[in-house]
Amino acid sequence: MTTATDTPARHAAPARHAAPARNGARKVRLRGERSPLASVALHLTLIIASVIAVFPVLWVLLTSLKPAELATTTDFFRETTFVNYTNLIRDTEFLNWFANSVIISALSTVIGVFVAATTGYAVSRFRFPGKRGLMWTLLITQMFPVAVLIVPIYNIMSSLGLLNQPAGLVITYLTISVPFCAWMMKGFFDTIPREIDESGEVDGLTPFGTFFRLILPLAKPGLAVTAFYSFITAWGEVAYASAFLVGDENLTLAGGLQKFVNQYGAQWGPMTAASVLIAIPAALVFLFAQKHLVTGMSAGAVKG
Repeated sequence: MTTATDTPARHAAPARHAAPARNGARKVRLRGERSPLASVALHLTLIIASVIAVFPVLWVLLTSLKPAELATTTDFFRETTFVNYTNLIRDTEFLNWFANSVIISALSTVIGVFVAATTGYAVSRFRFPGKRGLMWTLLITQMFPVAVLIVPIYNIMSSLGLLNQPAGLVITYLTISVPFCAWMMKGFFDTIPREIDESGEVDGLTPFGTFFRLILPLAKPGLAVTAFYSFITAWGEVAYASAFLVGDENLTLAGGLQKFVNQYGAQWGPMTAASVLIAIPAALVFLFAQKHLVTGMSAGAVKG
């Protein structure tokens, strides 16, 4: 028979072990903490890295606000002026260069995202003849440097009559961005359960309907990374833009910047002002896509 005195004793037994458990947990937390010296070293390293990263951008920005005679000096705040920006917009074809870059980058981004997403989904979900060869082709094309490809691509575009045309640059940039983005999207689609595709089939959706209505909404992080990579590829590319486009009114921003540098010197004022204006759209695209970038890149790297 259980007595009244036994019950409190049984309930009190776990309490005797609670204090050592809490002390052990506190010791574990203390072991994970950094020492003051390690914290100082870490923060000092982060500060130095931040200064190194910000210094070139800040230097360009401050130089763009100086008159021409002070461009190569360290007198950043002696005479602040916006004359470099006004001269850039008034006396050059900068606005045409900007419009050309926006058109080419937008087309490259939209078409690149569509082609990379559909290719990655097809390779991830379907079996078809030549699948392995297609994936190897996408991988091998990433191994060729620009210097090797620029001449054959130039000859192809010349035979098609696409030199000095935005369409020629768009096609060229797609050859750069689509193979990499298709591989990344394939890895991202591999992480999406196939049961979602099966549920679409049960509901009577076609493969295209399943892709557009069910899969794409789940692939927003991967699409954001693909769009960002496609945009940056087209926005900042120099070699193809310089070789395929001639005439001041047809240049992109990357090609237009070269007008400020010649064998006799450089026009630092308008060049730094143009650099600041060129960086603004890229920064805005990054801010818009940044919440998806880490998720999309990590998910796309899970499987290859």
